[in-house]
Amino acid sequence: MLLALGLLLGRWIDGRVGLTIAAMAFVPLWLIAAGVNMWVGVAKAGYSVADEIPTLLVVIAIPVALAGLVLWLHRDILILLFLWSHD
Repeated sequence: MLLALGLLLGRWIDGRVGLTIAAMAFVPLWLIAAGVNMWVGVAKAGYSVADEIPTLLVVIAIPVALAGLVLWLHRDILILLFLWSHD
């Protein structure tokens, strides 16, 4: 849901460029959120790290793979953003 909302917002703000930027911004934010979720599971809910690792991998892998698919589909914009940032 968060990825879809971010992509829609990015698309609405700046078209394909906004969509690409939203996908790039999603990945580190999602990694942080998944890490916090794991910490809560270990520190507050009493799960072991070994119990939480498989869940963390699934929670990270699926949305990040979808964001990667969006970036791959819009790789022409990604290349332009990379070149623009290195001017």
